[in-house]
Amino acid sequence: MKQTLEKYFIYFMFYSIIGWIYEVVLEVFIYRWGFSNRGTLFGPYCIIYGVGALAFILCLKKLKEKKIRVRKISITPIIVFLGIVAVATGMELIGSYIMEWTTGSWMWNYERFSFNFQGRIALNPSIRFGIGGMIFMYAVQPLFEKFTDKLSAKALGILSGSLAIILAADAIVYVIRHLFL
Repeated sequence: MKQTLEKYFIYFMFYSIIGWIYEVVLEVFIYRWGFSNRGTLFGPYCIIYGVGALAFILCLKKLKEKKIRVRKISITPIIVFLGIVAVATGMELIGSYIMEWTTGSWMWNYERFSFNFQGRIALNPSIRFGIGGMIFMYAVQPLFEKFTDKLSAKALGILSGSLAIILAADAIVYVIRHLFL
């Protein structure tokens, strides 16, 4: 059980960092707005991506392994895609409300997109998250699981513990900076 939790924490941190990189690449190279730290904490991670990745794993991994067919055509990937879109959109909506409650605003605004709700969620980003989630579920996560499965119990503990210390220190600095300064 301990090793499973350590693996899930490593997954969380890995995907939080990948999410931060994705956000920065969009800002700098696609939208050309320039660099800004896209995370709420100091370090290079967007926590919502880590939470979203864990939600995909926990909610959709068993579904992905099922063989759902209509006649001879497998529709499992289509159902997984729709599940990813639903989970990602729900996470983004909930995340925007949590961020607004805790910081007074949220870090994205989708008002420029058609089919948006209060600028918090929109069809276009939801579909992009669905595509990214499919790459995550079918390509990246299986490779990352092979990597973490090869780590010894000691290495797993050291890696997850180190990452936990870094994240905890960052969170403490964030709280001190926002509550006391």
